[in-house]
Amino acid sequence: MREEIFLGGLGGQGVLLGGQMMARAGMDAGLNVSWFPIYSPEVRGGSTTCTIVITDGRVGSPICERPETMILMDPVAANTFAPQVAEGGLLVLNSSMIEQPPGHEDCETLWVPANDIAVEIGNERTVNMVMIGAWAGRTSALSIEGIAEALQHMLPERHHKHMPANIAALERGAEIGAESRQPGG
Repeated sequence: MREEIFLGGLGGQGVLLGGQMMARAGMDAGLNVSWFPIYSPEVRGGSTTCTIVITDGRVGSPICERPETMILMDPVAANTFAPQVAEGGLLVLNSSMIEQPPGHEDCETLWVPANDIAVEIGNERTVNMVMIGAWAGRTSALSIEGIAEALQHMLPERHHKHMPANIAALERGAEIGAESRQPGG
């Protein structure tokens, strides 16, 4: 098993936390992982990306030129990075912000209304959880329970009051991802 995942979005969308959480969940599952963040100097609103490798073998390099999966949360990330997804790979796109397909036809595209779902849940900051849940539901590479447990360990105690919303976001995203695996989904 080897998963190479690229997350891209704007600062403040939880890209780095999401990547760390995925890496932690992989480690907790006994897998080898790497997490490689890249971000601009703005506190919020600048470009933020990270690459996560989760494998039962050797990681090798934390950098992936053609990741198998890209989780892209805003139009700039989609237009900039989507062409780099591996042929036959998976694009998970935030349809609440990305209206135009990024022009990559050699891969599967999973459209997720992440901002809309986060608002429905009652916590607009759970967009990253919806997107990661959709990826997990589609790939089954990590369990939602393992991802939620990793988040629980990573969040400071004062933020544990937000765990129900985060878990709801992960689960709703996973439903969308699992539906995409069904015939006609």
